[in-house]
Order: sequence, then C-alpha cells, then structure tokens
Amino acid sequence: MSEIKKIKTREEIDAAYKWNIEKIYKNNDEWEKDFAKLKDEAPKLKDFSGKLGDAKELLKYLKLDEEISRLAEILFVYAHLKSDEDTANTVNQALKNKIDTYLAELRSINSFFMPEILSLPEGTIEKELSSLPELSMYKFMFEDILKMKPHTLSKELEEMLASVSDCLVAPENIFGMLTNADMTFPVIKDEEGRDIELTEVNYSAFIKSKDRRVREDAFKALFNTYEKYKNTLAASLTSSIKNFAFGSKTRKFNSCLESSLKPNNIPLEVYHNAIDTINKNLQSLHRYVKIKKQLLGLDEIHMYDLYVPVIDIPKEHIEFERAVEIVKEGLQPLGKEYLNIFEEGIEQGWVDIYENKGKRGGAYSWGCYDTMPYVLLNYNYELNDASTLAHEMGHSIHSYYSRKTQPFIYANYTLFCAEVASTTNEALLIHHLINKEQDKNKKLYLINQELEQIRTTVFRQLMFAEFELMTHENIEKGIPLTSEDLCKIWHELNVKYFGPDMIVDKEIDMEWARIPHFYSDFYVYQYATGYSAASAFAKAILEKGDSAVESYKGFLKSGGSDYPINILKKAGVDMTTPVPLEATIARFNELLDMLEK
Repeated sequence: MSEIKKIKTREEIDAAYKWNIEKIYKNNDEWEKDFAKLKDEAPKLKDFSGKLGDAKELLKYLKLDEEISRLAEILFVYAHLKSDEDTANTVNQALKNKIDTYLAELRSINSFFMPEILSLPEGTIEKELSSLPELSMYKFMFEDILKMKPHTLSKELEEMLASVSDCLVAPENIFGMLTNADMTFPVIKDEEGRDIELTEVNYSAFIKSKDRRVREDAFKALFNTYEKYKNTLAASLTSSIKNFAFGSKTRKFNSCLESSLKPNNIPLEVYHNAIDTINKNLQSLHRYVKIKKQLLGLDEIHMYDLYVPVIDIPKEHIEFERAVEIVKEGLQPLGKEYLNIFEEGIEQGWVDIYENKGKRGGAYSWGCYDTMPYVLLNYNYELNDASTLAHEMGHSIHSYYSRKTQPFIYANYTLFCAEVASTTNEALLIHHLINKEQDKNKKLYLINQELEQIRTTVFRQLMFAEFELMTHENIEKGIPLTSEDLCKIWHELNVKYFGPDMIVDKEIDMEWARIPHFYSDFYVYQYATGYSAASAFAKAILEKGDSAVESYKGFLKSGGSDYPINILKKAGVDMTTPVPLEATIARFNELLDMLEK
C-alpha cells in the first residue's frame, strides 16, 4: 500500500515559503506592548468631544485619531494573519479575540465624531478648513461626510436604529441557518455508481461532471430541495428587501438603489447602463450557448450542461517558482517598475505559499498602511493557482502603490475599485497564455476558461443585478412578492439571457433562493463593472503600451483620494458610459470566434 501523504504542520514548512510576518512584530510580547499602548492612548480621543468646531482642536483630534487608527490596524492585521497561519493555535486565537473585542470598544470611544461634525452649523467645516492650511488635506474627507448630512437622522433616531440593527439583519441570519445548518440534500450516485450525499460544496464538482446523468441528478436534487422551502426562503428574502427599503426611506433617499450608490457618489446611470448594455448584447451569450451545445455534441442543452468543460486537458504539475515565471511573463506589458515590485513582493516575504495543517483555506491579499501587503495562498501546483497568484498580487500591488502615494486617510480604495487591479492581472495573464499556446486542445481550454469567466462574472452577475432591481422596485411600490412571483421573474430572466437554444428547466426557477449576495443589496453589479474596467485597462495596455500603463498606474496610486467613478475616469475608463462593458463583450465575441475556428 502506498503511504498516505500527510499535510505538513506549520513548523515543517520551509521559512522561504512563509510570509515575513516578523517584519510587523518579532514576537507576541512586542504585540502585547503595543496593545497596552493602544488601550492607554485611545481614551484620549474622548477629550475632543464638543471641541470639533474649533480648527486647532479638530486638527489635534485628526492627528491623534490617525496615530491610534494606524496602531490599531497593525495590531489587527498581525493577530489575524497569525491566526490564519494555524487556526488551531490557541495562543494566536487569543490575540485575535483580544484585538477584535477591543476594536468594538474603540468604535464606541470614537462614536461622537460623525454626529458632532454633522451637527455643526452650516459652513463651519468649510470655515475651519480655510482658516488652517494643515486642514486642507482633509477637504475631500469632509466633503464626503457632509454629503450624507441630508440622510443622517437625529442622535436619538440614529441610536434607535443602531439598537434594532440585529433585528434588521435577521432575514439574512435565518437564510444562513436554514441553508447552511438545517437543509440537507439527497443521496445521489456518482460516476462510479457509489452513493454520495449531495452538499453545496460537492455540488460544484458534480455540476461539472462529464457524466450527464450525474450532473442532471445533482441539479434536480439540489433545486428540488430548495423548492421544499420556497415559502420560507421567499419570506426571508422579501423581508430583507423590505428592511432595506425601510432604511432607505427613513434616511430620505429617493430609492433603494440611490441609498446603495450615493455614499460612493456612483451615478444611478452606471447601474442602469450596465443592465441596458448587457440586454442589447444578449445575442453574444445566445451564441455561446449554441457553440457549447455543438462542442458537447448535444441534441438539447439544459441548464445543468452550462458548467461542464468543453475541453479536457491533462493536469499539469507547476512548481511555485515556475508559476512566478509564468505570471511575470503575462505581466510584461505592465513594464519594468511593476515587475520589480512583483519580484520584491516574492523575495521579501509578502506571500505565504503552501497549505499547512490548520491554515485558513482560500486566498486573499491583506495588510494595512504600515505593513507589507501580504498574500495568503494554498498553492496546489495547478495553472489555476498561477492565476490566483496573479490575482492576489494585483490586489497587493494596488495597495502598495496606494499606500506609497496617498496619506493614511486616502490609502484605502473602495469596493467599486477593489477587484479592478486583480482582474487586470488575470486578463493580461490569460491573454498571454492563449496567444503563446501551440497545442490546439490547451488553447481551446484556455479560451473556454476566459469565456466562462466573462459569462459568470459579467452576464450572470448582471442578470442577478436585474433581478435585484425588479424585486426592490416592486417592494418599494408596495407590490408583495410570493415565492411564485420570484420564481416567475427568475425563469423569465433565464429564458431571456440564455436564448432559444437553452432548455430552461423548471428546477432553475428556485436558483434565486440560493444566492447569499441578495442579502447585500445592490452588491453584485460591482463584479461586472470591476471586470469591465479591468478588461478596458488590459485592452488599452496591450494596444497602446507605455501611455496606457502610466494612466493605469495613476489609477493604482489614487487609493480613495476621490470617488471611484472619478478615479477610473482620470485613468481613461469612464464607467458612466457603456464603452468598458462593450469592450468586454467585444472580447467575448473575439473568443467565440477563436472557439468556432
């Protein structure tokens, strides 16, 4: 019998493959000293309560607040990274729990700031900013805060809303408990005829199975289970939307959509344009369905055939060092400076590479103003892992540029911009891999990978966004939505999006009930806008070279120094127009042409 391959412990991993976390604190004792310092310093913020109408006092407060915030962030990042190295390590878990608990107290200490600023007489802040030159750098920050004044309630009402916040998120908690803890799925037979209990986790493998019987069984078993709970799931989703509508109306927004987009100054036409543009280009998705049907050799294509790969290639074992070279080759168009930063990150210990016992799963990029932009990976020697490295280093180099260029208050970028740099890296990498591949099957595999990425990140997410808009508008008008209404809306959207070749099976009508993002209102459209902005950047970089790279680096350096729409526009990507999304669809069509050849 062959020996079972055991996962290494943290200690067994070579230091060269672990992130350099000692750069933050050499040991936990150093962390404890800074933690004690934070607890001593933070209460001093309270001394400024009632004094923020005076320019000198306001400046002193802002400087102390930055000092305390930066220290808190360093403590928070270190504790969480240490915890993620080995989630079974109780010492590190204790550090994490300590700082998490204290940060709630810190928020309470600082809670006077926003209400006090918003309660100052009209024109006070503007007067303070002009009276003291050192305050001028805070101009955008205060403009952003004051913009929300018409939507801020009295102190008593704000406190009342905060006190019922737990109740208002109840629908999401009910959905989570029902779908993660209480719902169980039937047993199905796998490709070898073995009985396997279906779960949300193994469903993603079954729906890609080459055995059509397996994917059909998994599809029907999953959605028929959701169907049994359709009334409960409809009640939880519509209650969540009603709560959001209540909050929007209470804060005097014109609509749910406005209350979601206005805080980041995103014009409503960005959302509407995205849905309108995708609707005008659905024939591209219809064409993809038709080609997929032909390549799979099917008489009929069903919803459960969507995720099966059209091309299989043998698994390739790629050592991490080779993955680094592959990514660097793909990112060549970004120029020497960008590649030098990438190499610096690999060499100086930004990246924690391999799986170890107890290590948190998945991948992320994380850090703060005074640390390196760390990357957690669970590298598994596949091409997909090389793509993950490109993606996460895209986030980290975005953070690197932002923190090097911006003051602390503007160093963090918003969610609307967050996935742009990571996806630009992925787009450049896959473009490079497709262009250089000589093996016909591998090339088709890569083309299909990019097509699937656009289908799932752009077409699918905008179908979700359209569903959200319809459901919120109905509830805002006082039109109740039953499970039958939600299923009908979902069915009709699938028919429209996937076109005449697709058989839209009745089981798919319940898919709305499975999407946790619907409890984070108007969130999903940002996947599509982020991908479109990245696609536009990648296209410009490949076609225009140095000038486009400089514009792109301007975007990376901007952090949160302006509203996301303005930051992107300055870099040459105008998200208020359909152009970026149209460029993504043009790339989708180009890939379809390659697939048909």
